[in-house]
Amino acid sequence: MITSRLRWFLGRLISPARTSAPGSTAAPDEETFVADATTADVWLVVGLGNPGPSYAGHRHNIGYLVVDELARRMGSGFRAHKSGRADVVEGRLGAPGAPGPRVVLAKSRSYMNESGGPVKALATFYKVPADRVIAIHDELDIDFGTLRIKKGGGDNGHNGLKSMRSSLGTGDFFRVRAGIGRPPGRQEVADFVLSNYGTTERKELPFQIDSAADAVESLIADGLEKTQSRFNS
Repeated sequence: MITSRLRWFLGRLISPARTSAPGSTAAPDEETFVADATTADVWLVVGLGNPGPSYAGHRHNIGYLVVDELARRMGSGFRAHKSGRADVVEGRLGAPGAPGPRVVLAKSRSYMNESGGPVKALATFYKVPADRVIAIHDELDIDFGTLRIKKGGGDNGHNGLKSMRSSLGTGDFFRVRAGIGRPPGRQEVADFVLSNYGTTERKELPFQIDSAADAVESLIADGLEKTQSRFNS
């Protein structure tokens, strides 16, 4: 008899980008995922950022880093969505073997100020209403290392949120706001967000990423009020 671990290992050899580690829930193909889903049980979790390795370590890309952590927890790797406008992971969040909620993790292939189009395309494809969309993004007016979770509100000059609002036709989606603080001295905001974290910040960054991923899981499982009481520091 072939053990589950051996089946997983053979699956990795055949299709490494679309299989999961033992104990996690493998992502179905897009058509199966959509056919099995309803608008009542699918969440779209979008990490905002800019694509490409030159942006990977920037403060503006904290959203990408958090959805990468969520994908790791789900035991799946990102792959291109059929729209060609985003990379996605489809599966369930929660303890292995538990019937957790269906979740689509997404990273736009467009730049930050054009995030809305890909998000709208995914929301339409997976039949996800705006009130089941979670955007993870950097926030200048919150100190580095802290989080704020809310639903709706203004864009506060954030071009990714502005683009999402325009494309979705509403700003009433959830936001997991990861603080990056204000630039020091007279440094321009654009230069600050499009630069790498400092040496001290990089040591603390994994803790912020982990906490933000926990906040997403809490938001989906327990709702806004309980999540705010746990994570809004």
